[in-house]
Amino acid sequence: MTDTAAPPSPSDTSTALRLLVSEVETVFHGKNAVVRLALAALLARGHILFEDVPGVGKTTLSNALARTLGLSFRRIQFTSDLLPSDVIGGTVYDPTTGALELRPGPIFSQVILADEINRAPPRTQSGLLQAMQEGRVSIDDETLDLPRPFLVIATQNPLEHHGTYPLPESQLDRFLMRLSIGYPAEEAERRILLESSGSAVPVDGLRPILSADDVRRLQTEVEDVRADDALIDYIMEVVRRTRSAPGVRIGVSPRGAIALYRAARAYALTDGRDFLVPDDVRDLVHPCLAHRILPTGASPASSEAHRLAEALLTEILEQVPVPA
Repeated sequence: MTDTAAPPSPSDTSTALRLLVSEVETVFHGKNAVVRLALAALLARGHILFEDVPGVGKTTLSNALARTLGLSFRRIQFTSDLLPSDVIGGTVYDPTTGALELRPGPIFSQVILADEINRAPPRTQSGLLQAMQEGRVSIDDETLDLPRPFLVIATQNPLEHHGTYPLPESQLDRFLMRLSIGYPAEEAERRILLESSGSAVPVDGLRPILSADDVRRLQTEVEDVRADDALIDYIMEVVRRTRSAPGVRIGVSPRGAIALYRAARAYALTDGRDFLVPDDVRDLVHPCLAHRILPTGASPASSEAHRLAEALLTEILEQVPVPA
């Protein structure tokens, strides 16, 4: 009879996650908060939209996360001529057998970097919707499950709009978080500059800290993170005020409230805790809710709308009493 291994203790989980974040930071310097947020999105079974200028490390972070988590990684460059079948796959004729053969696309990986997603036409963008929402895709008459865990990290440039197709609200809402990396601090940029002089690719030297099985277990552990009723009321009050605030056309939906709750619990787990504290919620309000708010007079999915939404959320956080 084979003994069943005991589940890891909270301290073991905390140690593993700290090691993982530290390993990623050996190649992605000076952005501890961004690494933790990205890890929390994965553990909450969500997806990430990075809105940033080119060259700040989005690809490095995506690849580093995949390597340290022991997950498969694919980068898909979105362009104006990209077809849905280029992403999810399709059926092709096999001349040797005379039959149609199903060929899965690059979406069948555990970590997907959808680079410059807003350069693809809406039809191709929508090809990601089912994958992100359900964890499966339909190809002709077949529905295929995607590997688990499954994380989409999409990017878009906030300053370049020529030849782009803004993401519709329905697709923005599929992203658990909308994040920005920003420029590195001086010391971090110095390290990046010095490392660039070598021929080796730093990401290639990363070691796996966790496995796919570990990630799936941690995703289940997120559901066990406890939250007091006062914190649930706090989340609901913040969300409610986004719907009644002056100058808001669309406030946060119930799905947005669920996203904030899930992400906050995953964020607590990355800190080695099995309970929620107010700072977990406050740290996740902007990443999880700003892209779900449409201010009056702003174009949907625009950088201006996002800035106005962030300012509104900052004001709400200052007004709503924090639970003791």
